Amino acid sequence: MAAYAKSGDGLNGTYYGPTIPSTRTHRSVGRRSSGCCCCDPLSCLFCTLFKFVLSIVITLGIILLILWLVFRPNELKVYVEDATLTTFNLNNNSTLNYNLSLAVSIRNPNRRISIYYDQLDATALYDGNRFGYDGSLPLFFQGHKNTTTVSPKFEGQAVSLGAVNGTFEREKGEGNFYVQVKMNAKIRLKVKFVKVGHFKPKFNCNVKLPLPPANGGSPPAFERTRCDVDWI
Repeated sequence: MAAYAKSGDGLNGTYYGPTIPSTRTHRSVGRRSSGCCCCDPLSCLFCTLFKFVLSIVITLGIILLILWLVFRPNELKVYVEDATLTTFNLNNNSTLNYNLSLAVSIRNPNRRISIYYDQLDATALYDGNRFGYDGSLPLFFQGHKNTTTVSPKFEGQAVSLGAVNGTFEREKGEGNFYVQVKMNAKIRLKVKFVKVGHFKPKFNCNVKLPLPPANGGSPPAFERTRCDVDWI
């Protein structure tokens, strides 16, 4: 048995027993308690900035998800309900004389979202070439589950339209002309009492138009056409 001298409650002589473990704690040199994986101030700044931006992105994502779950926004539904083509003639010098009227319905299917249309115009193209423009379409407010009809009209003469003679003759022989109508809108959304915007959706309508009757009679019935809605 190891011997030792005892004085009071402490040890004051030579101790021959087992080694007493040290109670001193050690910290690694250069280790930071903040958990930032960097060793210099500049790296820590970028690390902190990245964490801040990431937290903002995550927070905004959560807010948008909550808003979507609450309001469940539905896509606008746009149709060409009717179209009247009374003139569509191409001269030898690629000059197009045209008279085209359309009835386009725009439906807001949402129960909690209203829409302000601050700008709305329409452009007509044939075989990829622009020939008509209507910038006089009315501006309006569209309530919940509401359908509004606008009437773009294209009338005039397009000079030097381009190399469309082959397409024109082929479609004339088939009995139908194919015209693309593009509508550009600038809108604001109203959710309860809050207005959100601005958004710029585009409506793309590929319209099949029967030839105008040669004897002035009634043209064939028009086929209702759905338009694509692009928010980008």
